[in-house]
Amino acid sequence: MRTIHWIVVASTLLLWGCAGAPEPEQPAAAPQPAFKPVGTVMQIMEAVVIPSANAIWNVPAEAPKSDEDWASVRNSALALAEAGNLLMIGDRAKDQDAWMRASQVLVDAGTTAFRAAEAKNLDAITAAGDAIYNSCEGCHMQYPPTTAGGGESQGQ
Repeated sequence: MRTIHWIVVASTLLLWGCAGAPEPEQPAAAPQPAFKPVGTVMQIMEAVVIPSANAIWNVPAEAPKSDEDWASVRNSALALAEAGNLLMIGDRAKDQDAWMRASQVLVDAGTTAFRAAEAKNLDAITAAGDAIYNSCEGCHMQYPPTTAGGGESQGQ
């Protein structure tokens, strides 16, 4: 009986020792700054999406010749991908369903174009340009632009 008693005591001490000391407290994560959208959807379209998409769409007619030309195409593709993210922030998102999916399609198409530009692949840039066009057209069918610039009226 005494042996069982010591086995129970030893087991308890062993388990207690295995539990160890509590893990040290991790420092609190710094609070994330709040998003502060500045431009409207129309302004993002006019300042970022339209010029960036045009740069991608012009590649088949005017193929990049230098590293600087390819960097410009790559930067335009990156701007398109990030514009899709901007369209999902705050009041710019018209809804949490179709608008978000359309914005994600732009992110994906821009990312594909970005990778194609990094690879300096003309065929892949052309295909990405088609995906970007389809992304824009699909969104505009669901959310028709209300101004000549391709966005919503001021203030929205």
